[in-house]
Amino acid sequence: MESYSCSKLLIPTDDTAKEQQPIFVKATWFPTHFHIVITDGLTAWLCHPSEEEVKQRASQWDLPVSDYLQLSERYLALQQPRSIYAFDDTYDGHKRLSWTFEKEGMTLLWRWKCTESPDSKKSNVEIFDFLMSSNINLSDKVVGDNELFEKMKVEAEKCLTQSERIANERLEFESEIYTKFLGVLNSKKSKLRELRDKLSKQENTEKPPQEEDTENTDSFDEESDYDKSDEDPQKDITSSSRDVLTNNSSSKKN
Repeated sequence: MESYSCSKLLIPTDDTAKEQQPIFVKATWFPTHFHIVITDGLTAWLCHPSEEEVKQRASQWDLPVSDYLQLSERYLALQQPRSIYAFDDTYDGHKRLSWTFEKEGMTLLWRWKCTESPDSKKSNVEIFDFLMSSNINLSDKVVGDNELFEKMKVEAEKCLTQSERIANERLEFESEIYTKFLGVLNSKKSKLRELRDKLSKQENTEKPPQEEDTENTDSFDEESDYDKSDEDPQKDITSSSRDVLTNNSSSKKN
């Protein structure tokens, strides 16, 4: 499927490039070739290479036809700042359109021969009609984009207003909830304090009287009874020995 482009190229008229002459280049790009119409406002020129010519030119640069056409469109659809354009006379009364480009650090030159249009007026009208149609389409697009922008702007303002309203409602809701929560919390604290006071009073009321400590007294009494009841063991042993000796003596006498 073909595509179209139209550009304004500034061509230096002398070696200093201080003076430049504009030309308009309208191109129709096909999958295997292209057609060019060029005008300076008065005279028009045509460049209609065949598929075979484009294929041969692409092979000279070791490029596929598609890459060659894509690179050509890049330089003819819009003037490239680093490229040097020329539209010179040829020895046979025609014109040659050329432009330079950089590839792998080398400056290369592409050029195509253009023949004068048999009907310059028709060719000029073709270019200007295309420019007018493009300008109208561009204007319509700009108008449509502006309308879309205004609609989006209105929607954005509505969204902003809604966001502010939601934010304010949220703050009011949080403030109300916090106030209610604070009241409930204080009420719970008060009830807990009352319950704590009641429990404290109840513990003081139900606490039994403190019993005397009789442990030491019992121990003292037990020790006293022991001291009173126990005799000296040494005395018991001596008394028993005496009794045994007395009994033995009596037995011998008898």
